[in-house]
This record gives sequence, structure tokens and C-alpha cells, in this order.
Amino acid sequence: MTTKKKTALVKKTIHLKNMVCNCCIRLLRKELEIDGIVLHDIKLGTVELSYDPKKIPLKMIEKMLEDFGFEIIVDKEKILVEQIKQAMIDLIHNSTYNAMVRNSDYLVERFDMSYPYISSLFSKHENTTLEKFTIFHKIEKVKELIQYGELTLSEIAYMMGYSSVQYLSTQFRSVTGVSVTDYKANPTLERKPLDQLADGS
Repeated sequence: MTTKKKTALVKKTIHLKNMVCNCCIRLLRKELEIDGIVLHDIKLGTVELSYDPKKIPLKMIEKMLEDFGFEIIVDKEKILVEQIKQAMIDLIHNSTYNAMVRNSDYLVERFDMSYPYISSLFSKHENTTLEKFTIFHKIEKVKELIQYGELTLSEIAYMMGYSSVQYLSTQFRSVTGVSVTDYKANPTLERKPLDQLADGS
């Protein structure tokens, strides 16, 4: 009597662009839980899995990911840039933003690299600067906090690291075209999905 030899699973870490929120994680967790794939970990920008190449080849997995709107990254510098973006998105949108910690200090500690290097690398691979990318995301978070209606503008300004409501309003107007006080009075300005802010647009 012969026994079938089990196919060895191939372990793979896939780096993804445009994976910017927890909904993306939930989507991939659901769609990738299929025969031939074993999920180890999914976090923003990264999927760690093992797969049975006889049941589902890597090309098929990559095609699935691309069909969901995620871009696969293989270049080491681009992977780092995506990790920088995910770090800032996580800091601004998914955690309690600490106004006492400068963005530059946060990134330097997170990646153990100088801020000038991080900033120049970001500009090299993106259509915007790291500073503008951060501003766009902070303004989007400000819109969210205003719509919640739980904090005053002064509290929002402090929470998001602005020295005053006036400074916040100046930056808010430069990005949106309206003042923060006008927006609070009539918050009809459409918020943007995070993936549309990925290039700072």
C-alpha cells in the first residue's frame, strides 16, 4: 500500500501597495482562506502565508490580490516607502495621535534611519513629499473628528499637533478650500477614502 506524499507548503511574505485600512485586512482574510493557502499573518501592507503550489500557484494568488486592487511590491526601497506610509497612516488614523511626539521623531525611532534619508526616499518614489502626505492625512482625520462632534476645534487642534485653531484652519483651507470653522458649521465636504490619499492627492 502506497501513501500519497504530502506536498510541502511554500512560505511567502507578500508586500502590498494600497492596503490602507482594517477593511482591507478583513477582505483579504476572508478571500484568502481557501484550500491550498494557510494564512499566518495579515497587517497593513503585508500578507504572510504558505501555499500548496499544486493546488494554487503563486501567480494565481498574486492575480487574486491584484484583482482586489492591491499592487504587489518587490523593490526593497518601494517596500520601505510603503512601510513608511503605513506607519504614518497607523499613527494618524488608527491610534491615539500623540501631539507631543513629532512625526519625524516617530519615524526615526520606528525605522532606525535618519529623517532626511526617510524623507528623500519617500519623495523619490512618490508623487508628493512626506510632509504633504502627512498633512493630507491629518486634515482627513480632522474632518472625521469634526463629523463625530465630540471635540471642540481647540481640542482637535491640540490632539492633531497644531499650535492653534488658526494654524489648523490655515492648513485646512489650503487643502480643502474652506476654513475649519466653516466646515464645522456645515460639514458637507466629502471625506476621501484613505487609498485615494496614498499619493497625497
